[in-house]
Amino acid sequence: MKTVFVLLDSLNRNAMESYGDTSVISPNFKRFAERAITFDNHYVGSLPCIPARRDLHTGRLNFLHRSWGPLEPFDDSFPELLKLNGTYSHIITDHHHYFADGGATYHPRYSSWELVRGQAIDRWKAHVNADIDHLTLDYHPMQHNRVNYMINRQYMGEEHEYSGPQTFALGQEFLKKNHTEDNWFLQLECFDPHEPFHAPPRFREMYPTDYNGPILDWPLYKRVNESPEEIAEIRANYAALTTMCDEYFGKILDFFDENNMWQDTCLILTTDHGFLLGEHDWWSKNRMPVFDEISRIPLMVYHPEFADQSGTRRKSLTQSIDIMPTIMELHDHTIPEDVSGKSLIPLLAEDSPVRSTAMFGYFGAACNITDGTHVYHRYPENLSADGLYEYTLMPTRMTSRFPISDLVGATLTDPFKFTKGAPVMKLKPRTNEEGNPVECQGMSFDNTKTQLYNLDTDPRQENPITNPEIEAKLVTEMIHHMKGADAPAEMYARFNLELDN
Repeated sequence: MKTVFVLLDSLNRNAMESYGDTSVISPNFKRFAERAITFDNHYVGSLPCIPARRDLHTGRLNFLHRSWGPLEPFDDSFPELLKLNGTYSHIITDHHHYFADGGATYHPRYSSWELVRGQAIDRWKAHVNADIDHLTLDYHPMQHNRVNYMINRQYMGEEHEYSGPQTFALGQEFLKKNHTEDNWFLQLECFDPHEPFHAPPRFREMYPTDYNGPILDWPLYKRVNESPEEIAEIRANYAALTTMCDEYFGKILDFFDENNMWQDTCLILTTDHGFLLGEHDWWSKNRMPVFDEISRIPLMVYHPEFADQSGTRRKSLTQSIDIMPTIMELHDHTIPEDVSGKSLIPLLAEDSPVRSTAMFGYFGAACNITDGTHVYHRYPENLSADGLYEYTLMPTRMTSRFPISDLVGATLTDPFKFTKGAPVMKLKPRTNEEGNPVECQGMSFDNTKTQLYNLDTDPRQENPITNPEIEAKLVTEMIHHMKGADAPAEMYARFNLELDN
């Protein structure tokens, strides 16, 4: 088997023609949907970017034990397992978080890798004494702290110099070199359409607005308080970048067409999480509840042995941790015992459920669960970090190591089921001045009220409901998932859950 796994970042399914009416132009996503099997109820696991990738690598949830962090020594990484068992694995990516402390153990798991520099705030070009006043002249004030982005953007004048097009070009180069070979896995991972929403001019011109101010393509992770013109500009920039991703993904489809790869190659398209573009009066992710625009994500799968299912859709509930065992089965490799995700291969033949519920969330925030009809966000009664711990043998976070003060006097605690007998450090999480846990970049959580929604009658999650019977069922399922993940004992107390041994 040969597999091309296309992973985009922050792709909102509502911006894809293949998932319904949208003002965003995306004919190639729609074109692929005519070939592929489209999953309508695919959900995230751990959030955001790097925790989501740890889920993808390992096939199990990690947000109950750890915030943003690297792969651990005990983690089963599927590209490494492929490599060790005779399947060549390669990653091409411009995801700059792989260069930072909290992501540095991911790309070496592959047989080989190519990393495109310059995306977003990647610390790429050396401007020792950057003229900040001059750099910021062309940018909206909310973006003035994105100095690395402003520097990087100076080196992206022509379309082929943009990170996303470079990434897709390298993907085509890999296919030209290797498409006639057998038994390989390619992960083509593009940071776009993650912010900054910087698209080449020909895509941006497709979405005119009345905004006349400085560059505004990077919303802060906060509540919406911009003018209608500013909101329209941000959305237009996101749309332009999504259309760019669609066109370059179309070049991969063209290569499949021209080289008859549909006969012997699997193609998978998905993302790590969605993105809020003003829905619920929020920008982006991380701080607010994990609304459906963030948690319910696109997944399309083409498998040559199921070509007769082209253009069909699946309603069954799936989630990100199911990708790992699916890829392992695609390549006829044994799925490790620690994997809690379910292979989706049976679902390619028919729409038969592989799970009844899916649990997801951020470390330190709500524990969320859905049965495909209802979604339940359960927050701690007290969001304080008291009694909350991170468990790790790799004490690094997003862009830094744990401070040495957190490690002085650290002790090892008993192994979890998935640590393969290894004890781990039990460390206090990062907190803000109020003593509450914070996610990446020091952002605290907001709007932390436990809520239940019916997605059938209220797909935009605007009107929470009260239904003790449904809530009780979802709580029972939540406890079941926590047991399966071997959640720390304090997590049950944190969410006021009864652990029935």
